[in-house]
Amino acid sequence: MLDPLHPVRDLTGFVVPDIGRLVETGDPSEPYRLLDPSGDLVAPVALYFADLLAASRKNSTIRSYGMDLLRWFRFLWALGIAWDRATQAEARDFSRWMAVADKPVRVHWRRKRQGVTEPSPRPKGRPQPGTPNPVTGKPTPDDKYALTTRAHFETVVRGFYDFHRDFGTGPILNPFPLARSRRAGRANAHHNPMDPFSNERQGRYRPTVPKRIPRRIPDEKFNELFAALKYNRDRALLAHWVSTGARADELLTSKEKDALPGQQLIGVIRKGTDDYQQLPASPDAFVWLRLAQEDAWRKGAPRGRNQTLWWTLRRPWRPLSYHAARAMFNRANELLGSNWTLHDLRHTAAYRMARDPQVRLTNVQWVLGHAHLSTTEIYLPPDRDEMIQDLVAHHARQARKREEPAPPPPAPGYNSDSLNVLFGVRP
Repeated sequence: MLDPLHPVRDLTGFVVPDIGRLVETGDPSEPYRLLDPSGDLVAPVALYFADLLAASRKNSTIRSYGMDLLRWFRFLWALGIAWDRATQAEARDFSRWMAVADKPVRVHWRRKRQGVTEPSPRPKGRPQPGTPNPVTGKPTPDDKYALTTRAHFETVVRGFYDFHRDFGTGPILNPFPLARSRRAGRANAHHNPMDPFSNERQGRYRPTVPKRIPRRIPDEKFNELFAALKYNRDRALLAHWVSTGARADELLTSKEKDALPGQQLIGVIRKGTDDYQQLPASPDAFVWLRLAQEDAWRKGAPRGRNQTLWWTLRRPWRPLSYHAARAMFNRANELLGSNWTLHDLRHTAAYRMARDPQVRLTNVQWVLGHAHLSTTEIYLPPDRDEMIQDLVAHHARQARKREEPAPPPPAPGYNSDSLNVLFGVRP
């Protein structure tokens, strides 16, 4: 019999309204605010954000956490339940809803300006969500929430309730409990001494996220992608991304004084640590960078040691943002019918360096900025394309063996069984 206090809700057709919002303030002491449907500040989230800032969390982290909390509060607002009255039943039903609900589709700003509230229809000929791309083999983005998104949400909201429980401002019982196997028993019981220890606290409603094999762009496909670019600035960006292994947003932090062509070095601000690091780049990357600078300066772009390296192509001059760089890369993808991402360029650089026998793996770790060498080791095994090529070549060799003529019979007087043993031939 079902518990009448915790009924299983019928989520068929349940819609979470697009109410409340996360706003950016521009204030370093309070970079983001979560507002309720009435436009008032959500005080529990503001207190949690203040704790994150005290722990030296970056603004991008606070924004990411805020989007997850906004999704959770919208669910509670739709049910009419206060955040500190939520139980495990609401956490369970929300986890079920995220597994079956469609992601909200944003309306383009041009359609909003025209007063249109509905998103544009899917263009004809575009593959269905979740189907593999014929060029890259990578699945297209699905309409459902990804497992990584659901896992990240569970971790964030569970930490939010843990904070308020410890602070004395929230419920004693966390709506998002730990897995039953993690709540009892000795820590790290039955641990294999050959495996590293894991400090991750597994939540009961946290989905299992499979390990993804990094995808690199094959050399011939990269050449096609590079040839599809229209401007020297875009060619300089791709050349630096694929030779330095820097993250997409890291390279966009570089200024004119950070580019040192004579030493083949370019300085970036590393993600997470905010450390300044100089990375070696290929000579071709600096050639394309110089051509891009000449194009920008000829059109009147600002110059100076403290000015950015990467400008927009049209007035008013603005530093190139990550979203604009991704849009540029997606336009080149559309010409080839591929769906590579900017992060695939980092994987490509890592595979190229890890495959060079004269480059130590610790050097690759330093370039990529990995804290642990085990993270860099994922680039040592062959990737999907290499495994497919090796197996296709294997089948071709087997076919040639079957087509080879049978060896001539031995001369009279020789025992065929003895010859098979001598030369290792199976009868």
